[in-house]
Amino acid sequence: MTRQDLAPLLVMGAGAWGTAMAIAIARTGRRVLLWGRDSSAVSRMADSRENTRYLAGVRLPEALEPLAHLELLPRGTDTAVLATPLQTTREMLALAHAHGLTRFVCTAKGIETGSGRLVHEIVADAVGDFTEVAIVSGPSFAREVAEGRPTALAVAGANGVFAREIATSLHSPSLRPYLTDDVVGVAVGGAVKNVLAIAAGIGDGLALGANSRAALITRGLAEMARLGEALGGRRETFMGLAGLGDLVLTCTDDQSRNRRFGLALGQGRSLAGARSAVGLVEGLPTAEAVTARAMRCEVDMPICAQVARTLRGECTPAEAVQALMTRDLKLAD
Repeated sequence: MTRQDLAPLLVMGAGAWGTAMAIAIARTGRRVLLWGRDSSAVSRMADSRENTRYLAGVRLPEALEPLAHLELLPRGTDTAVLATPLQTTREMLALAHAHGLTRFVCTAKGIETGSGRLVHEIVADAVGDFTEVAIVSGPSFAREVAEGRPTALAVAGANGVFAREIATSLHSPSLRPYLTDDVVGVAVGGAVKNVLAIAAGIGDGLALGANSRAALITRGLAEMARLGEALGGRRETFMGLAGLGDLVLTCTDDQSRNRRFGLALGQGRSLAGARSAVGLVEGLPTAEAVTARAMRCEVDMPICAQVARTLRGECTPAEAVQALMTRDLKLAD
């Protein structure tokens, strides 16, 4: 069976990342449908063959079909790629399930506020423990994926057959997936790196220097691994694409909204001003959720905790740095 013979995949979310994922899948020859909340914008994409708002200049492949209404979903479509912000995952699952979709590929990175659940745990809670789920994560900016620049990703799934199907649907000369069964590790890496990217941006906004940035990335990786192992992930996962790779990317490149948000805070912008300037920042709600879950597991995450304090307005960015630097001495892990 060729990729053209497989049932189409539905990508839910026609922003930059959803469009980039749809483009990447379509380039392999598999039919992909791209749906977004704004039906008129999706219809314009169908006419122009371009997402002019988020990825101007990138043509949509022939195998990609913008879908304005889920009622038009072809029979036999059973897999949804969720490419909307993590805090909307539960809503998207309900919508997808109502239209007969039963298998899910999660690309959002974070922890659900209130429940403290990781993305695969949200799926299990919302539609059942036996649902087939895969997580796609790793160092990847949407425009670079859409433009066909070389990118490597991790595809995690407890069901190896489903995870391999998704990896195959992504694999192309410009995109290299790596398979793993460490769903927890990949989910934790994607969540925590956004909070650490805010911290890195704050440090650079305060002009703390390259030494500080390197130390933050290194100690942030230790925090990420501690939480991941406490929740059942494997340490080696955090040395790979979904851990160190994604962490370095988002902490060092200004394509990262989380980093730009931190930069704005470090440069003296207010929380509201930074949000207005940057837009959606996944690490903003995740900082509080990560800290709360770490406390329940009795895991020490001082950098994430100071980011959360800063975002709550309990301290200034400079005071958060001072609190980290004056902590008691301890052995390195």
